[in-house]
Amino acid sequence: MKVQSIMSGLKKKHPGEKEYLQAVQEVLETIEDVYNQHPEFEQAKIVERLVEPDRIFKFRVTWVDDKKRVQNNIGYRVQFNSALGPYKGGLRFHPAVNESMLKFLGFEQIFKNSLTNLPLGGAKGGADFDPTGKSDAEIMRFCQAFMYELWRNIGADLDSPAGDVGVGGREIGYLYGAYKKLAREHSTGALTGKSYGWGGSLIRPEATGFGAMYYVERMVKQNKDKMEGKKIALSGFGNVAWGAATKAVELGAKVVAISGPDGVCEIKNGITKEMIDYMLEMRASNRNKVEDMAVKFPKDAKFTAKAKSWSVKCDIACPSAFQNEMSEEDANMLMKNGVKYVAEISNMGCQPGAIAAFQAKGIPFAPGKAVNAGGVATSGLEICQNAGHINWTAEEVDAKLHKIMNDIFDMCVEYGKEKGGKINYVKGANIAGFMRVAKAMMAQGII
Repeated sequence: MKVQSIMSGLKKKHPGEKEYLQAVQEVLETIEDVYNQHPEFEQAKIVERLVEPDRIFKFRVTWVDDKKRVQNNIGYRVQFNSALGPYKGGLRFHPAVNESMLKFLGFEQIFKNSLTNLPLGGAKGGADFDPTGKSDAEIMRFCQAFMYELWRNIGADLDSPAGDVGVGGREIGYLYGAYKKLAREHSTGALTGKSYGWGGSLIRPEATGFGAMYYVERMVKQNKDKMEGKKIALSGFGNVAWGAATKAVELGAKVVAISGPDGVCEIKNGITKEMIDYMLEMRASNRNKVEDMAVKFPKDAKFTAKAKSWSVKCDIACPSAFQNEMSEEDANMLMKNGVKYVAEISNMGCQPGAIAAFQAKGIPFAPGKAVNAGGVATSGLEICQNAGHINWTAEEVDAKLHKIMNDIFDMCVEYGKEKGGKINYVKGANIAGFMRVAKAMMAQGII
């Protein structure tokens, strides 16, 4: 495999799709040596097939707001690769959503899902709809209009979307209600992230954050260190940051920062249970303002407008809001302030310059496709429960999630070992995820 030759061809086919091309190049550069040990992969053009989506659906979503005005948005579903199982990946509602973003996220999802060892393919979808400031009725009407266009292309054994940025339990409920009406069947596996009581799994909302902290805990222990007392900076304040904060406190760490589009809240003495609970109210308000935390808890949280979590001194930094949210400048600030570990919880949360800066200084860095795999893993467990008409307890789901994250970490260490004993977690995650998909593609022939 000649990475530059493949990338040159992709750039001609997909001009201007920066995030998608960035994700592909990172993977190809880290798997190149292993790939070249398998001439059968080259003969079957595994990489050339893997980097292009199976299909992309793009559609208009028309709905009516509370003022009786007709609104138009664009919806997408990128079904990327189904070698391991039905397509699986979240739906994102955000004004920045476009085809290139979803192709990048769908490509990353292939490897993330592979790492779980569950039978899940890779996909992603969403719309350029902004839920901020919308009423429940407006969000319901949008979700219904979105599903009207998508429903024929999803299903438990075909493609099972979940939530993502801008899509939580409320949105999944509205989407599933529309799906059930249109499909005329109660196929709970058609969507995951459902509420408990009608097909949802316990701890699914917090699973991405829980899984991330399990991974971070192993990374810290790998370096003969411990989680107790570590100061953690998180970005965002949605379900992912909420779950991460909950588990971090349980593991003895202190969450000292959360952020939003408006700025950062520094919580010098560590986030409390009451503050963690309030994060759910902040998410449900549709205001999208982290300043609300400082207003609610003025003695505990200090708000700084237009600042990031990376301005707060911490031991562990976890981007957990959006892609490319941490720049090289942010990375340098963190290292100046003594950061010891960095783990992406958001997909590709760090820009290439930031990753290179951490790796150059020997700061253990773990990629989102491994760290945040707990969300899709628990979605897979939700599908299992739906298929078997069973309901595992929260403790049972958490135990299975913990094992999956431990297994993912072990695979990253196995494939990421470098000279001198250092672990390249990015390389480990990419190779481990790729090998499982590549072998499945080989076994299924040229299709």
